[in-house]
Amino acid sequence: MKTIHQYYVYILASKIHEALYIGVLNNLQRRVYGHKMKIKKGFTKKYGVSRLVYFETFQNIVEAIVEKRIW
Repeated sequence: MKTIHQYYVYILASKIHEALYIGVLNNLQRRVYGHKMKIKKGFTKKYGVSRLVYFETFQNIVEAIVEKRIW
């Protein structure tokens, strides 16, 4: 039996719409939680980017990465 994976392209915005962040991952809920809790240092923590405004689901990581590049 073949395992089906899900990958996500997602866009986060800051509360005042000054900054956007586009990412690719395989666990959307965990990653958005990490952004909201400001667990890691980096762009999203620095600019307060934690509001999920869009996501799209893919079964192929390559397709997800290509879609992210389009944005």
